[in-house]
Amino acid sequence: MEDETTGGRPVRVLVADDEAMVRAGVRAILARDPRVEVVAEAGDGREALELARGHRPDVVLLDIRMPGLDGLGAAARFHRELPGVGVIVLTTFGQDAYITRALEEGADGFLLKADDPRELLDGVRAVGAGGAYLSPRVAARVVAGMRAHRSAHPHRPLDRLTERERDVLAGVGAGLSNAEIGERLHLVEGTVKAHVSAVLTKLGVRNRVEAAIAAHEAGLLPPRGA
Repeated sequence: MEDETTGGRPVRVLVADDEAMVRAGVRAILARDPRVEVVAEAGDGREALELARGHRPDVVLLDIRMPGLDGLGAAARFHRELPGVGVIVLTTFGQDAYITRALEEGADGFLLKADDPRELLDGVRAVGAGGAYLSPRVAARVVAGMRAHRSAHPHRPLDRLTERERDVLAGVGAGLSNAEIGERLHLVEGTVKAHVSAVLTKLGVRNRVEAAIAAHEAGLLPPRGA
């Protein structure tokens, strides 16, 4: 099926990292998939913003620790100034504080450099299609943190969701776009979009990433590889 965001063309990616060897490695991984195209590279967040305005990527990969404007600051700027660009934080640092801050700043995905290279490809395609993506290890950390604080933060009211809304939430949690969820559930894309909006409202979350976290926490996703 054609990608609902890119219209069937390759997902255009901008890679921002202050280490040239890391950028080369990321480019090599992405080059394995003809559905993905690296259109630019940047050495810091400010350069990433400047290049994005000219190249109009679908997705930008941001390292956290970069000189000048770091990845977290750049994620916030992209969210405000170029909201049509999907943001994935790709970093060595998987501390809970970094993950939380990245999501608060509007990142659509969070990956670790130590993750399987397939996670990078899956994440880029998911965010390029308008979805959200957390690598399994990141999702596990987020869910564990949420469960540890459940006594202080009441559990989200999943019982308020209809069966169909739960199915849609599971699709969001799997990083699927609205079109892909519709294909899975035999629904038109407009109906899926309405269900997603209802889910966000009922769960009291701001975006698809937070909804995906709720899906992971609720155990709505099948075990990996199932």
